[in-house]
Parts: sequence; C-alpha cells; structure tokens
Amino acid sequence: MASSSINNRKPSEIFKAQAQLYKHMYAHIDSMSLKWSIEMNIPNIIHNHGKPISLSNLVSILQIPSSKIDNVQRLMRYLAHNGIFEIIKNQELENEEDQEEEAYALTIVSELLVKGSELCLAPMVECALDPTFSSSFHKFKKWIYEEDLTLFGVNLGSDLWEFLNENPKYNTMFNDAMASDSKMINLALKDCDFVFEGLESIVDVGGGNGTTAKIICDKFPKLKCIVFDRPKVVENLSQSGNLTYVDGDMFTYVPKADAVLLKWILHDWTSKDCIRILKKCKEAVTSDGKRGKVIVIDMVINEKKEDKQLTEIKLLMNVSISCLNGKERTEKEWKKLFIEAGFQDYKISPCTELLSLIEIFP
Repeated sequence: MASSSINNRKPSEIFKAQAQLYKHMYAHIDSMSLKWSIEMNIPNIIHNHGKPISLSNLVSILQIPSSKIDNVQRLMRYLAHNGIFEIIKNQELENEEDQEEEAYALTIVSELLVKGSELCLAPMVECALDPTFSSSFHKFKKWIYEEDLTLFGVNLGSDLWEFLNENPKYNTMFNDAMASDSKMINLALKDCDFVFEGLESIVDVGGGNGTTAKIICDKFPKLKCIVFDRPKVVENLSQSGNLTYVDGDMFTYVPKADAVLLKWILHDWTSKDCIRILKKCKEAVTSDGKRGKVIVIDMVINEKKEDKQLTEIKLLMNVSISCLNGKERTEKEWKKLFIEAGFQDYKISPCTELLSLIEIFP
C-alpha cells in the first residue's frame, strides 16, 4: 500500500496546515463574539461614553462578576484584532489612572452596530445569528441528500417564507433585518440617479416594510412607488404620498409599472424560480405597449477582477444562501437567466462594495 502523501511533507508544512485547519474549525467564534457584543450593547455603551472606554468602566457598566472580567478582556481583544473595535494605547488616555489599562473605541465597523443610528446593521446580525436560523447549518449533510428541500426546510420543517408567515416574531425580526440593510441603499442611490430618470412609476417587489421605496420616494417625489410583498408583510402598512402597498405573489403577477425593482430578491431562489419571477416582471413593464426595465440589485461574483477578500465574502454568502436553495451568481450566470426569461439586453453598474445594480431591458 502506498504511503500517505502527508508523510512526505515537511514538518513545517504540516504545522502550517494544522494552524489553517484550526482557524477554520474555530471560525464560528468570529460570529458568536460579534453576536455577544451586540447582546451586551457594547457598541452603544462606547458610543454613549463619548470617548474610548476603559476595561474597568466597561465591566462596571455591564455589572460583570469579577471572575469573568478576564473573559470580557479576551473577547474585546479578539474583536479588536478583527477590526470590530480598536484598542487605545495607554499614552493616548488622558487620566493617569486609566493609563494602567487598555481602553476600547469604535471602528467604522462597530459604528454600524450602534442601535438608534441612521445606518445600523445590528438587526441584520441578530437575525442571521439567531439560533433558530443559524442552527440550520448543522444540517448540511442531511440537506445535501434531499432532492428538493431547502436547508431551512430540513431544519425548520417548512420553507422560510411559510415559517415567517406562521411565526410573527421571526417575521418581524426578518423584516427589521432587511430594512436595516435597505438603509445602506440610501448611500448608493446618491450616484444612481440615472437609473430612475424618466420613470413615472416603479414597483419594489419583495420590498418589505418599504424602507428602500421611502428612500426612492424622498429622492424622486414625482415617482409613484408601489411596495409589493407577502400579505403578512404589508397588511398593517398604510400608504403615504406617492408610496402605496400592495400584497400578492410575485410568481402569479407583478403590478404594472415603468420599472420593477428586485433588491436582493433573486439570490434567494433557484434559477428556475428566478426565470419565473423575471417573466412576471417583464409582463409588468411591457404592458400597454410600454418598454420599461427591470432593476436588479444583487451580487455579481467576478473572481478575476475582485480582490481576494471581496471574492471570499461573496463565496461565503453563496454558501450561506444555500439555506434557501438560492445562489449568488457570476455575470455569465446572470446573463443566462435574463436571456431565458426573454430579455434582450442588460447593463451592470457598481452599487455598493458587495452589490451591483443591473438594468435589464425587454
């Protein structure tokens, strides 16, 4: 029997491989540490403190038992190492008594976790890391042998949308998460006026509580906006100004308009379902002899042109979205969908660091 190739490796190579393996093995601590910081309200505590907060002040506010102070310090040091917080050196502190211990400041990352701020992604983190949802990823092996079930279906006993309809608590959590992410679009739209020029009406399919639509309405007050989503999502929402809410099923029909917006929708679905959705959108923007367009805000994976870290995040999210049997796509894969749905042309523009804006033309 031939000897294993590992026996032919240099010890230094094996030890380096072991370190890499352990890094991945403990990677869940990254997200659990992040979750802990939000549960403990640490970003808000530092923000309200108005300056870097010393370890002693932090544990005092949190009322941490003395036996666990060292554990708080370990977690904060690890989060700082990962760029969530910043450790301020002793000489940077004003009070002599504080100079004997380290202090922690917000970074641009943890500024996005301050609850009550205009741009807060804490609800997104809380939803993604809620045990009801995140425990699904322990079922990868069982799911991979199931023909049609989603990962959520294996773990929750139903697909995500059915689960949300039947569980108001999680429906609210999910919609709050999507709304927090939608606020990031406000920044992106500053450079995307060209997308909405000449439009009189737009339908935001799967628009949730209307966060994105409200941003568009404020920026383009003459544009009629319709938020189209599941009945459980929009049933208690009321129209205001040029914003209205309509309930329905995007697989059945989409309200007529000059344009249809699909923000982070198509990545939730299989290619077959995406084609069905896009065909309904095409019907909506080509009725009455019009030739409107569909606007997709979603990821486009481009390993050749992106830096390694950005591609890594997109590939990671591509695995994550498998919980819905969805997919993050390359431009080639997007193009195939558009053609099969009956569209003639498309244009890709940058939107955010992760997302692209794709205009699709019938």
